[in-house]
Amino acid sequence: MSDVSQHAADIHEQFSDHIDVDVSDVEDRLTTLVDEYKVPVEEARRSVTNHYLEQAGLEREDIASGGSESVELAEIDEPEQWVDVTVKVIELWEPRSDSVAQVGLLGDPSGTIKFTKWAKSDLPSLDEGGVYRLENVVTDEYQGRYSVKLNKTTVIEELDDDIEVGTDTSEIEGAMVAMQSGSGLIKRCPEDDCTRVLQNGRCSEHGDVEGEFDLRIKGVVDDGIDAHEVIFDQDATEALTGISLEEAKEMAMDALDTTIVADEIGDEIIGTYYRIEGPTFGRYVLADDVSELAEPADPDPLLIRARSM
Repeated sequence: MSDVSQHAADIHEQFSDHIDVDVSDVEDRLTTLVDEYKVPVEEARRSVTNHYLEQAGLEREDIASGGSESVELAEIDEPEQWVDVTVKVIELWEPRSDSVAQVGLLGDPSGTIKFTKWAKSDLPSLDEGGVYRLENVVTDEYQGRYSVKLNKTTVIEELDDDIEVGTDTSEIEGAMVAMQSGSGLIKRCPEDDCTRVLQNGRCSEHGDVEGEFDLRIKGVVDDGIDAHEVIFDQDATEALTGISLEEAKEMAMDALDTTIVADEIGDEIIGTYYRIEGPTFGRYVLADDVSELAEPADPDPLLIRARSM
């Protein structure tokens, strides 16, 4: 079965209990996007799923994704995946939106992750310190920090057990050799608890929206052995570069081009050596503590690699 056929079968399974849809119609829609419009298959799947969500009058969290996989928290490195986890509730926080019933921090031996439980999911409450098996939760991502969301399809099983929660802090020293796409001045979806980065003014879940500006760096730091992907949020980016969000917006407005901000940041940090400490989420290190280092005695190999990236 081809990738498109498999995605079509998965989407059909999601909606077959809600609307009358034929798997061949689903596959035709996917094929048109992938073959004629050259849309990546995952983006095509999201677009087709959104079409049937609208047709069925459902929200994304009202449907499952055709089976979930048991994972440890450290293995979560991709958004919009459906997984099962066994976790301990480390801490509960005060929700900032009426749409959220509970929000807090979960942990397992591999590390920690934020969770959100929607108010409309009508699920039982989680207790701080409790250990639970959570089946069919969906992953999400914000500035490289992954989270899980509990929804109407989630099954909660309280366990008479305890879990030792692992640490996931990294410390790296090396040269900033590259900045990835999505660095600089970006726009995020303004919908409650979404925060996805917009592509051409469009959120992959909520469609065309008026985004809110944010500032970040997605950098690659080479320690001479490995290349580490590091994300600097707005506060860390402002501290590292001396460029505030307001200054970045003014800079982009003057040039009528948002890419000038990333160019300015790149000129400032590429080839500079840093010590960075912060939690690891998936493949990313989140920069919490950053200090600039003097160059090593022989910087040429790293700088040659930086220029080639």
